[in-house]
Amino acid sequence: MLERMLAGFIREGSLRVHTAGGRTLSFGTPGPGLPEIVIRFTSRASLFKVALNPGLSFGEAYMDGTLTLEKGTLAELFALCGRNLGHRRPAGRRSLARAWRAVARQFQQHNPLGRARRNVAHHYDLSETLFRLFLDSDLNYSCAYFAAPEMSLDAAQAAKQRHIAAKLLLAPGQKILDIGSGWGGLALTLARLEDVTVHGITLSSEQHARANARAAALGLAERVTFSLADYREVTGRYDRVVSVGMFEHVGTPYYRTFFRTVARLLEPDGVALIHAIGRMSGPGLTNSWTRKYIFPGGYIPALSEVLPAVEQAGLWVTDIEILRLHYAETLRSWRERFLDKKGLLRDIYDERFCRMWEFYLAGSEMGFRFDDLMVFQLQLARRVDSVPISRDYMADRESAFGLAAGS
Repeated sequence: MLERMLAGFIREGSLRVHTAGGRTLSFGTPGPGLPEIVIRFTSRASLFKVALNPGLSFGEAYMDGTLTLEKGTLAELFALCGRNLGHRRPAGRRSLARAWRAVARQFQQHNPLGRARRNVAHHYDLSETLFRLFLDSDLNYSCAYFAAPEMSLDAAQAAKQRHIAAKLLLAPGQKILDIGSGWGGLALTLARLEDVTVHGITLSSEQHARANARAAALGLAERVTFSLADYREVTGRYDRVVSVGMFEHVGTPYYRTFFRTVARLLEPDGVALIHAIGRMSGPGLTNSWTRKYIFPGGYIPALSEVLPAVEQAGLWVTDIEILRLHYAETLRSWRERFLDKKGLLRDIYDERFCRMWEFYLAGSEMGFRFDDLMVFQLQLARRVDSVPISRDYMADRESAFGLAAGS
């Protein structure tokens, strides 16, 4: 079964598979500059599971050590797979599959308050040490903005924050809400760039504690605050609403609720900026391995799922920007940093955990580099005249912020 599947899939580059039963299977065509990968299954049961359910069992086999690499790295194996993804059939030819996925999404994405908190805790309440070892110094756990190819991860994350700040049209005295504020990096940056007050909300107790401690250490506790809250629980009005890397956890049945909440929280002349991962090939399903081990309840939407909810909330889409390979480069940096510190992380967790995270980072990078994943930034407003009618102001403000920061 696996042999038939791989024979029709691997054509560019080569893959050799040693089975636990002593067979060697070869696929693809070697060539200059093409990946050459050799893997071994040490368990017949593991190979059988991968053949039956590769979306879940391939990652589990790597985690458990029943799939090992004898030539090449995990990232190179994913690159080989990515190069062979081929052309998709038009979505219209898969009407039955689309209908099934739509039903499955509604079931998988049920995300009431209690479940939302548990899902967030599963991933984000891991030790801060883990994230500090592979993220940038400001602990940004979202796509960086590589305005120049030679940028370091820290510089690209700072550029991302300035890019977002420029789109928010900051002005003195504004009140800003940061939905999904993480470890507080963006909120603190906005307060340093302009005389504004920022309130961040998160469902992660680890992030909440660390973000408030950072604000106090920087002398910004009076202007930057953080609370443990769900976006559905927030009241009041804000001049600006920003959300970076949180929308993927909202759940498709709650998109209308999310954007109606944004509209309710915005002042009449307010502006919002939503930064999230998306997919360009239409609605799909979260990979079963990712859903089980990394982001329970998580889902990457297509814009065709998001924009109707924006329209129904009565919000203007004043700008859309698609960031394509920026996250691939971000994940490459994270993966390299993670592997560099793997020895330390193995002492904190164990080998299986480290293999799980390596698989997550390498697989995610492949999704952005070869498959259909991207990042979108939606600038939204309640009024048609809330932002200038040309985009020149974005570059002007971003440049000014960069000069003020000395970069």
